[in-house]
Amino acid sequence: MPTYMDIHEIPGGVKAEDVAKAHAHDVEVQGKYGVNYHKYWVDEKAGKIFCLCHAPNAEAAAQVHREAHGLVAEKIIQVEPEVADLFMGGSEVNPAGAVVAPGGSQERDPGVRTILFTDIVDSTPMTHQMGDEAAMELVEVHDRIVREALASLGGREVKHTGDGIMASFFSAAAAVKCAARIQRDVASHRQEKKDRPIQLRIGVAAGEPVERHNDLFGCTVQLAARLCSQAKPEQILVSSAVAELCVGKTLPFQEVGEVSLKGFDTPVRAHVVTWASEAASA
Repeated sequence: MPTYMDIHEIPGGVKAEDVAKAHAHDVEVQGKYGVNYHKYWVDEKAGKIFCLCHAPNAEAAAQVHREAHGLVAEKIIQVEPEVADLFMGGSEVNPAGAVVAPGGSQERDPGVRTILFTDIVDSTPMTHQMGDEAAMELVEVHDRIVREALASLGGREVKHTGDGIMASFFSAAAAVKCAARIQRDVASHRQEKKDRPIQLRIGVAAGEPVERHNDLFGCTVQLAARLCSQAKPEQILVSSAVAELCVGKTLPFQEVGEVSLKGFDTPVRAHVVTWASEAASA
């Protein structure tokens, strides 16, 4: 049965208790339509709710909300369950059906995720110069360094892009620390293997699961990828949303102003992470 995620926007904010009651009404009604609303994310301050369900079609999913409480979603998109799990994580839920933050704190998960892209600089010329076998060895070095950093800092690999990796994080600060660790470990490898130098670009952006694109994290993924492409060799370029989510974490950002990115109508504010500093390794 298809899986759908929807978004409800409640101006002025929403109370988690009210969302729990609405979800309970969904559960009472959903059997009539062959639907299973099994978890939801709630951002009380922003007034946004994201529901995940199995349903025969989008209209059936909407009809459950319509009959249960009248709060019909502004948008509903079909998602692949495996992809949703990669982006969102295991998603432990509390007795009311709300997804809680990882780590056993029972703090409600607002659904915001931070997306990280890595890219090996000049991977195509490197292959022509060094040959396929030697170039593949450097890709393997990249993969090992990135995956070790992800495992250490709670990131989930979403996909391998051929010359880079896309990953998802619950915590923006963890994503920035992971990016810094990756750059430091790659720099250490360059010092040890001067005959096999490797450089990376990294881009990081944060956002909500359902946006204006009919795709899971469509805008956020696009922004992180474009920031990665815009970054200079050995640079970490992050969106302003990432920097704002890290306020109070003493992470070393330097604002670079607005940058023009392909696919974005207006310039985007960006920051560079000074990954060699002590704060970046904290």
